[in-house]
Amino acid sequence: MILLLNKTTPKEGVTVLHMKGSIHSGPDCRRVEQEVEHVISAKSSLVILDLTEVTHIDSSAIGSIVRCFTRVKHSGGKLCLAGCVGMIEASIRLTRLDKVLEMFPTAAVAAEKCSSAN
Repeated sequence: MILLLNKTTPKEGVTVLHMKGSIHSGPDCRRVEQEVEHVISAKSSLVILDLTEVTHIDSSAIGSIVRCFTRVKHSGGKLCLAGCVGMIEASIRLTRLDKVLEMFPTAAVAAEKCSSAN
């Protein structure tokens, strides 16, 4: 399935990237990283990657998430994950990214808890 991206701003300084489909190496990863760059340029201090509707990620996607996390952190912001279940959650935990990135059940919860922690 083609990766679909939708960007929302539930409140000032918070951007949610809703993703649907699979994130694989190549164009999918570049697209996610480019979207995060746009969010950083727009001065959003909290970026939430909503993976609720993502069905599969590969090792390149994990690498992209790490690169996005690093870019957001270097810009003074914060990146959180939302909606990680099944294979997505297992991959995040297997790579121990859950020790570095905060994970929340939904983007709404992430927006509330992450932004109040900033």
